[in-house]
Amino acid sequence: MRKSAIVSAMLAAFAASPASAALKTGAAAPDFSAPAAIGGKDFVFSLAEALKKGPVVLYFYPKSFTRGCTIEAHEFAENYDNFAAAGASLIGVSADSIATQREFSTKECRDKFPVAADPNFSIIDAYDAKRDRPAQNGAAVSDRISYVVTPDGKIGSTFVSADPLEHVSQTLQFVRQWRDSHKH
Repeated sequence: MRKSAIVSAMLAAFAASPASAALKTGAAAPDFSAPAAIGGKDFVFSLAEALKKGPVVLYFYPKSFTRGCTIEAHEFAENYDNFAAAGASLIGVSADSIATQREFSTKECRDKFPVAADPNFSIIDAYDAKRDRPAQNGAAVSDRISYVVTPDGKIGSTFVSADPLEHVSQTLQFVRQWRDSHKH
């Protein structure tokens, strides 16, 4: 009985963990443009354009207005100035519609950074960020994965964790280290 309880606990932990099939450090970051919103206003986000200004923190999250995703958006918003001081920009991506992202950008991202709509999973699939198992309601969603894409178009950092708070600290730490190592 004891052995089966341990095996059950291990299987439950595995099932609760996010997928680890994310793009690896050093891989080419797939270029994309997507409908996005910041401060409730629509625009087209272009990764290539954003990279001209410095590293881009590209984070995927399962669903706007859910508990963990709201916590993560608040944390990124609170640290927006720290990312900007380190020369990085932010973009969140989920499979939500642009109408949902418009509202999420104002309420939860606090008008600080954009979120892109990827209802067809083209960006999510390109970044290997689709969750292996569907959400509780059966819908396909992205996993919680954060990348830092460096200006040369490469994946500088990959971070996969179900903990929404860790994504901000991990990506900010990488961006600061990258900036310090690329000062002229």
